[in-house]
Amino acid sequence: MDGVPVLNPTEGSLLGFLLDGPKTGWDLLQEVSSALQRFWNVTPSHVYRELKVLADRGLVVAGEPGPRDARPFAVTAAGRDAFAHWLDQEPAHETMRFPLLVTLWFGRHLDPDRLAAFLRRHRHHHGRRLAAYRAIAEAAPADPYVDAVVGFGVAYEAAVVRWLDQVAKERRAAGDAVQ
Repeated sequence: MDGVPVLNPTEGSLLGFLLDGPKTGWDLLQEVSSALQRFWNVTPSHVYRELKVLADRGLVVAGEPGPRDARPFAVTAAGRDAFAHWLDQEPAHETMRFPLLVTLWFGRHLDPDRLAAFLRRHRHHHGRRLAAYRAIAEAAPADPYVDAVVGFGVAYEAAVVRWLDQVAKERRAAGDAVQ
């Protein structure tokens, strides 16, 4: 589409959240934190920087300041067009970044007790994330697309928990100090 601005994924996702109505940067951060945080890393500086870029490009418009000088942003017609164009593009393939896997790759060079502690903490963390996704699934409004994303979170965390349990079992069988 000629003349439609190219968006990066953060810009596209912010426009998508704004389609439901005007939101401040803080509102957007809360929504990202409760929705996409595990799948897309967006920091406060990203949100505020991208809102300024979107406003400069005429894709959003800032409203009047409210409490604490918070300014709600609303999508313009050009922003809706840009979002529709961005969403219609095939997404890039994911890149898995899982630091524990790098450590585990070199696990033979690490004290078994230290590695066991890492595995336990990661198991605990992923168990909590699994519980959080299950709670989101219970409370989420009926939206088959949101359900699919939350379902992915449940399946992913359940798989990681099973995998960590299996690694711990194998390390115990090998005589390592994994609990």
